[in-house]
Amino acid sequence: NSNLAGHDSHGVLRIPQYAKMIEEKRIVPGAPIEVERDTPTMTVLNGHWGFGQFIAKRAFDIAIDKARTAAISCVAAHNCNHVGRVGEYTEMVAAQGMIGIAMVNNHGGGQVMCPHGGTAKRLSPNPISVAFPTGASDPILLDITSSVVAEGKLRVKRNRGEKIPLGWVTDAQGRPTTDPNDFYKDPPGAILPFGGMAAHKGFGLAFVIDVLCGTLSGAGCSRPGIPHPANGLFGIVIDIQKFLPLTDFRRQVDALIQHVKSSPLAPGFTEILVPGEPEHRERQKRLKEGIFVEDETWRQIVDVATKTGLKGVLPKCSRRV
Repeated sequence: NSNLAGHDSHGVLRIPQYAKMIEEKRIVPGAPIEVERDTPTMTVLNGHWGFGQFIAKRAFDIAIDKARTAAISCVAAHNCNHVGRVGEYTEMVAAQGMIGIAMVNNHGGGQVMCPHGGTAKRLSPNPISVAFPTGASDPILLDITSSVVAEGKLRVKRNRGEKIPLGWVTDAQGRPTTDPNDFYKDPPGAILPFGGMAAHKGFGLAFVIDVLCGTLSGAGCSRPGIPHPANGLFGIVIDIQKFLPLTDFRRQVDALIQHVKSSPLAPGFTEILVPGEPEHRERQKRLKEGIFVEDETWRQIVDVATKTGLKGVLPKCSRRV
C-alpha cells in the first residue's frame, strides 16, 4: 500500500531492514500484543517487539470499537517496531466514517533531525496523520513528517544515485548539502525540520509529538543511549456521528474542498490538490502501471530472498512488483 500511494520510502525498500532486524532478534515474529492499561476510552498496548504493522492495526481496531460507544477514544503502544506509513491507519479509521489521528516517535532512538538553530540530530522524524471521510470514495488524508523529509526518502535517493534538494539535509558542520550520503557519514549530517525560514514550526510540532508518543505510550522521548529505533505510537479516533449526522459532515467537507479549489491558480500550477489527493491518484496510476523498484533496492531484496531460500517466489520482472 505504501508503494501504491507513492511513499516508496515506506514500501518494499524496508524488506531488507526488517529481515536484518529479525536476524538480530529486534523483531520478534508472532510476539503477543498485551493490553497493559484499559478503560472505556483508552488503551495502552505492549507489542513485545513484534511487527509494528500488526501492533498498530490492533491498536486502531481497539480505538475504533471504543469510539463507537464513547465518541472519542485514544490508544498508545510501546515495544513496537516500525509501523510503516502512519496514514495507513488513519485511512482505516476514515473508512469507518470516523476521524483518525495517528503519530509516532522513534521510541527514544532513531534521532535524525536537528532542532531549529542546531546542527546535531536530537529528534526523530515524528510523523503525524489525520484522515476523515468525504462525500467521495477517497478520504481527506494528511500524512506528513515534522522533518522536511522522511529518512527513507534519503535512502531512496541514495539507492538511485540521485541528488537531494537543498534544504533537506545539512552535513556534520551544519552546511546545506545536495548529497544524501552526507547524512550517513561519520560524523553524520542531520535532516532539517520542515518550514524553511519558519522551521521553528516543524521543530515545535516534532517536539510536541515526541512528548505525546513518548510519555503516554511508555516508549520514552528522544534521549541519548538508545541504540536502535522503534516506534512509540499514539492515536485518537473520533466517531463523527456522535457529534452530527455523517451526511452533514461529508457535505461540509465537500463544500470546503470546492471552496478551496475555486481559488485562482498561482503561476506554475495547473490545479489545487487537497490533502490525500496526490496519494489517491498515484495509487490508481500504479495499480495500472506497476511499482518501480530501483536496482539497488531490488538487489537487496534478491539478496534477502536468496539467504532465506525464497528467491524462487520473487516476481520474474526485476524492476517491477
